[in-house]
Amino acid sequence: MKIGVIGGGAAGFFSAISAKESNPDATVIILEKSSKYLSKVKVSGGGRCNVTNACFDTKKLSGHYPRGEHFLRKAFAVFDAQSTMNWFTEKGVKLKTYPDGCVFPLSNSSQSIIDCFLWECRERGVELKSGFSVNKITVLSQGFEVWNGSENSYFDKLIVTTGGQPKRSGLNWLEELGLEVIEPVPSLFTFNMPENPVRDLMGNVTEETTVRIEGSKLSGKGPLLITHWGMSGPAVLQLSAWGARELHEKQYHFAILVNWLHEKKEEDVRSILDKEKSLFPDRKMVNQKPFDFTNRLWSFLLSKAGVPEQLTWKELSGKTLNRLVNILINDRYEVRGKTTFKEEFVTAGGVSLNEVDVRTMQAKKIPGLHFAGELLDIDGITGGFNFQAAWTTGFIAGRSAATIQE
Repeated sequence: MKIGVIGGGAAGFFSAISAKESNPDATVIILEKSSKYLSKVKVSGGGRCNVTNACFDTKKLSGHYPRGEHFLRKAFAVFDAQSTMNWFTEKGVKLKTYPDGCVFPLSNSSQSIIDCFLWECRERGVELKSGFSVNKITVLSQGFEVWNGSENSYFDKLIVTTGGQPKRSGLNWLEELGLEVIEPVPSLFTFNMPENPVRDLMGNVTEETTVRIEGSKLSGKGPLLITHWGMSGPAVLQLSAWGARELHEKQYHFAILVNWLHEKKEEDVRSILDKEKSLFPDRKMVNQKPFDFTNRLWSFLLSKAGVPEQLTWKELSGKTLNRLVNILINDRYEVRGKTTFKEEFVTAGGVSLNEVDVRTMQAKKIPGLHFAGELLDIDGITGGFNFQAAWTTGFIAGRSAATIQE
């Protein structure tokens, strides 16, 4: 049996190794269009590679995927986060789980993951072929012909793991096979706020916030980071993932409402401010902050609420108090554009999950053609979830391609 894996990224390598583990006698070849393998793994997590998330309940785990939740719930029954951790540990990669559930190599280097994959491929005899850009697949009566413009190759089975595509045109060659494709749009991006004075607070992190899209039920929770172009951090990235399609339709022009106090309600905030007023009447508000903010952020929010720098707590009028309460829990910012999060490009869209049998990752219409990774219409929020989807779909696709006889 000859198996071709198109794409030398995370899902491609995992698929190839899974196929070889399932059928050591099979010929498995990874076809990669560039000169480098695993380039996204290399830069992910700031070069540390967040391999998975220590969420061991498959229902909860699948709830971290804006697209693919129900599909993945079934797939995780076969290979879940614990399976991933066991797999890497058995291969000699020591892992560390952090308080937020994120799992990284103990080395804190993505190179540990890359070295593991390359070692496994060498040991098992997986062939690597770089500089091979597939632009056409022909389905034969037995197997497939793969063409890159200058040469062709024949395979009994194919696993396509070419990752998220920035444009629909990158999926044309799959549409030509009669497969339904969902329009790709960006997911996991940060918010640009041109000329907004909040950018002067770049580097400021508020650990617990809630960010909502104005006029929408969409929200993100967690740390918020102010950058030199706008806002980032888990709350924003989460929001961008769940709102990927809606924000694309808005052409990335929309407004957000920030609750700097996470989920505190108006009455709670008023109570805290009234207590501060009674305890420290003669102190300047700018010097006596009742919340766990940086001094810069507290000063910025006071200024935005129209509170003079010299104002003491006892001088805080009802009208100014109302403005401050609103700023603290309903702070509005205009967003005009987006920026890709670091170098981690993630898309919503790809091959429709309606086309794929979750038990095998095989195209329902084309026996022997399998898919894995972000090429599928699957994407997760930050925290190791996108890699977990790659490992799971790759494991199933590789095992199925190597063992299923059509």
